Amino acid sequence: MPWNASIRLAYAASGEGRTIARFAHEGPLRILQSLHPEGAAICHNVLVHPPGGLVGGDTLEVDVSGQERTHGLITTPGAARFYRSEGEAATQIARIRLAQHARLEWLPLEAIYYPGCDAVNRLELDLAPGGEAFGWDIAALGLPQANQPFARGRVRQHIELRGDWLERASIDARDARLLDGPLGFAGHRCLATLFFATGSDMPRARRELALDAAREAIERDATHRDGAETSTRACIAGATSPSPRVVVVRALAPLVEPAFGVLKAVHRAWRPALWGLPPVQPRSWTV
Repeated sequence: MPWNASIRLAYAASGEGRTIARFAHEGPLRILQSLHPEGAAICHNVLVHPPGGLVGGDTLEVDVSGQERTHGLITTPGAARFYRSEGEAATQIARIRLAQHARLEWLPLEAIYYPGCDAVNRLELDLAPGGEAFGWDIAALGLPQANQPFARGRVRQHIELRGDWLERASIDARDARLLDGPLGFAGHRCLATLFFATGSDMPRARRELALDAAREAIERDATHRDGAETSTRACIAGATSPSPRVVVVRALAPLVEPAFGVLKAVHRAWRPALWGLPPVQPRSWTV
């Protein structure tokens, strides 16, 4: 029997610039206590799914909204897991809607796609003019360190900024040309996407600022990790701007850690460059 869950999380303004979170849920999906480690204006939340994973037929739905001039940050305490399916797909859908001048940071930990899974992972953004979001998706195919390669199964990914930007991927474990070819994943099994999305066109100078900050962060991270066991020399990363409303960083790596390191480095660079905020990361990442 499918084990479905959903949550509606709304960020609202509550006097003197404070952001508060209200939520309603069905099934095993909820947020932990709201935290304000950066002050009242920014509300940090950890999204928890107690079962820890999805099997065929399960569905998780997350709806996030932000009122005008609110700022939310959402992460997770651990990886999402898509386990082996006996026929039906396991589906995770996140929908984000931001009002004018609202901000959101959508920073979940990685999704692990187990051998034999049938997974659908969707992220949809609807941003009003002046609304802005940082977000990422980190996909780990199989468990190579546990000797469980992604030898069978499929993953369908969807990232969309409504009306402006759409990326889709269909990954089949039998597609050796995609997974191992030099024009595909080149043998890497972690693929990651970080984006900065806005509800109205960015001035060219701001897009260039975002691209320069991202490229410098990628280079600094590679230099810092040079010679380490999880060196980003094994990680391919680059930044681009496919539209006036989106700047994207993409990374490929053999394991999660190098790709995650690159995304965190760029996020730390973008926060002060684009929002004038300190490069703070969620406390749960260091626990």
